[in-house]
Amino acid sequence: MIRAGVIGVGAMGQHHVRIYHEMEGVELVGISDVDRTRVEELASQYGTKPFTDYKELLAEGLDAVSIVVPTTLHKQVTMDVLESGANILVEKPVADTIENADSMIKAAREAGRVLMIGHIERFNPAVTRMKEIVNSGLLGKIVSISTRRVGPYNPRIRDVGIIIDLGVHDIDVISYLYGSKVSEVYSIAGNDIHSQEDHASTILKFKDNRSGVVELNWLTPHKTREMTVVGLEGVAYLDYIDQTVSIHDKEWISQAKVEKSEPLKKELEHFIRSVKDSKTPLITGEDGKHALEVALAAIESYKNGCIVRMNK
Repeated sequence: MIRAGVIGVGAMGQHHVRIYHEMEGVELVGISDVDRTRVEELASQYGTKPFTDYKELLAEGLDAVSIVVPTTLHKQVTMDVLESGANILVEKPVADTIENADSMIKAAREAGRVLMIGHIERFNPAVTRMKEIVNSGLLGKIVSISTRRVGPYNPRIRDVGIIIDLGVHDIDVISYLYGSKVSEVYSIAGNDIHSQEDHASTILKFKDNRSGVVELNWLTPHKTREMTVVGLEGVAYLDYIDQTVSIHDKEWISQAKVEKSEPLKKELEHFIRSVKDSKTPLITGEDGKHALEVALAAIESYKNGCIVRMNK
């Protein structure tokens, strides 16, 4: 039985609580949040212990902890969790700075503990299917992957702009599908309703002149989450929300079989398996660091009006 806990039970954290509660082979030992009313209500609902001080939760002796707190707190909470001996899933982005990400990765490695980053779209069944299609060679050589992640603004997002908040999803997925890292970044962005950028168009360059294009905004009244993968032998279209993938070539339009499921549930199941088996998770600290590096490069690019070359 894996003893699990959740630190931070807001909009996203509450779903970690629900899934751990439902999961076989997992005991939800306790949950923590600075909002006493909130944490006590959820603890009562899911039959677990509430804590307003997460260090008291860690003293319960946990094997696995989800960290779902503001990004600026990721490093400190991660260090405390590692000191307690537990394995970690920390929500994206990995950290607020590259230096803090490096410290977290180093500490987890030295402690011999799992550090998994919650890039949830990797566990979207449509993305899993698209990865299989790309790897199969069905589309031929892939030359371009573009994404569109747009919709209305969520007022609870105040500390970061849209590139850090949403862009890291597609930066990570595009890098995952190509199986390589970004080499150059160019971005155009602006802010009209937010203190930081609320719309952005970012071009990513990969080896062999392959491209990624990430379109983001908090201005569109309806929510859209789409991807287009262009290969020499065909094109595939993915809908993150509907979890569908269609393939178009010179002769046919076909619908790929996708078994729909909740991405967060698949993500947490993978995390728990990684903990049980002491195996490297699908999304490592290094993967999270790369997505953050590219997002920060995109911000630097639009602010300075320049192409940013990534360190190899």
